[in-house]
Amino acid sequence: MQLGLVTYNVAKDWDIETIIHKLEAAGFTAVELRTTHKHGVEPSLSKEEREKVRDRFARGKVRLLSLGSTCEFHSADPAVRARNVAECKQFIELAHDLGAYGVKVRPNGFAPGISHDTTIQNIGRSLRECGEHGARYGVEIWLEVHGTETARPPNIHAMLKEANHKSVGACWNSYPTDMVEGSLQQYFDLLRPYLKSCHINELSSSYPWRELFTLMRKTGYDRWTLCEAAESKEPDRFLGYYRALWTELNRA
Repeated sequence: MQLGLVTYNVAKDWDIETIIHKLEAAGFTAVELRTTHKHGVEPSLSKEEREKVRDRFARGKVRLLSLGSTCEFHSADPAVRARNVAECKQFIELAHDLGAYGVKVRPNGFAPGISHDTTIQNIGRSLRECGEHGARYGVEIWLEVHGTETARPPNIHAMLKEANHKSVGACWNSYPTDMVEGSLQQYFDLLRPYLKSCHINELSSSYPWRELFTLMRKTGYDRWTLCEAAESKEPDRFLGYYRALWTELNRA
C-alpha cells in the first residue's frame, strides 16, 4: 500500500510541475488529478498536449494514477445520465492517452421522484456502459463512496453488483457511514472485493484509521491511499507531517 494525493484541495492551485516537485519532496508516489483544477488536465487537451503531460510524469517519481471526474449517473433524466456517460468516456480516453489507471466517478445522492432501487439500477447500468468502454482502453472506473445516503456501503455494493463489470470497482472514501457500532469490519468486508482505490482525509480525526490500514494490509490491498484533505497555508509542512502520520498509522 502506498501514499498518494488527490489535488482536491491541497493542490488545487498547483500546475503539473509544482505537483510533481512537491509530492516527490514529501515522499508521495501518485496523484489523482481532480477536474477543474489549475493543472488543466482535461478531455479538451490536444494530442500533443496529452503527450507532453504523459512525458512529464514518465520522467518523474510521481505516477499519474487517476483522473478525478465529477461524472455522476443518479439523475432520473435519461438525457442527463447519457451526457455524464459520454463525458466519462472522454475521461477514459484521456486516461488511456496519459497512462493513468482509472477514472473516478461518483453518485451524489438519490434522485427525487423515483425509488432508490430505480436509482441504483440506473447508476449500475451507466457504470457498466462506462466499464465496457474502459475495458477497451485498459482503464478502470472507480465509484467513489459518496453522496447523501448513496455513501452508505450497502447502496454502493448494490450499484456495483448491478454494474457487474470487472473494470468497475469502488473507491473507499473514509466517511463516518463506513462504521457499524464503531467498526469498519462489516462494510469493509462488503466492499473489499470491489476495492480499487481509496481516499483518506484528516488523519488526526476520530475515524478508525489504524483499523482501516490493518484491514487493507490483512487483505492484501497493494494500491494507493490518496490524501484528500483541506487546503493548507503551509502545504510543504503539511505534506511532510501527513506522510509521517500515515507511516505511523500504517505500522503493523
